[in-house]
Amino acid sequence: MFSIAALWIPFTIVASLGQVARNAMQRSLTGPLGIWGATNIRFLFGFPFSVIFFAVVIVATGDRIPWPGAVFWPWLLLGSLSQILATGLMLAAMNDRSFVVTTAYLKTEAIQTAIFGFVFLGDHLTLLKVVAILIATIGVVVTALRPGAVRDIASVRPTVLGLVAAAAFAFSAVGFRGAIIVVPDVGFVTAASYTLVCGLFVQTLVLTVYLVLRAPKVLRDILGLWKPSLLAGFMGAAASQFWFLAFALTAAANVRTLALVEVLFAQAVAYFSFKQPLSVRELSGIALIVVGVALLVSV
Repeated sequence: MFSIAALWIPFTIVASLGQVARNAMQRSLTGPLGIWGATNIRFLFGFPFSVIFFAVVIVATGDRIPWPGAVFWPWLLLGSLSQILATGLMLAAMNDRSFVVTTAYLKTEAIQTAIFGFVFLGDHLTLLKVVAILIATIGVVVTALRPGAVRDIASVRPTVLGLVAAAAFAFSAVGFRGAIIVVPDVGFVTAASYTLVCGLFVQTLVLTVYLVLRAPKVLRDILGLWKPSLLAGFMGAAASQFWFLAFALTAAANVRTLALVEVLFAQAVAYFSFKQPLSVRELSGIALIVVGVALLVSV
């Protein structure tokens, strides 16, 4: 029987789909808004939706509004600030000529999350789960490294961008999970939703103040593009809601490894929508991802 503890699997898959859609919307706004302007829209326009989600959860569950202890806030700040840095670096990588290689480095996030989760949260990972994480990550790297891109691996910029962004995303996942699991006396759905509201508030405040002080024109441009930004904000908040629900139920490394299925979604879109054939290398990488993910969810 499918237990509540296993709900992290569908939660992660839904979150991955939402993230693919949000990234596409956010990337299209990088040109007119710049990196930090496009980064802010996921927080500024996502925050109101997170409040709505939280209100619905409180009404549906009957939980009280929690007020966690002091230990909650360092975890929240780690998650929130790391995600700002990671998102900015990710969008910078999207504009880099070596984006494919950078993307391969970004997907080392699962391995780094496993390490950080073990060190800072004591997340238990069996040997089989570690093997699954490594197999799926290798599959993503094999899929991403197209012919001609391998020679760029030694170049400094994609290496630094990719590995630092992956580390920041890993710290973000660990920080948010750390915050969620210390919210007291409420169900996991309320704890996840409360953490999302607080995280988006911090992120919105930090980036909006930065833009007011350093680039007020960008903030005006954001407000002028409120329609596409609103949709991106909704998709970002919805995806984050499911990420946080998954983090509440299992180790962050499990969630971020299963999230590698977004590579399969992207390949499927390329194949069925744009009729782009899959090479032997891509098929090999996809096979490794499937094996790694299947092993992860079965142990």
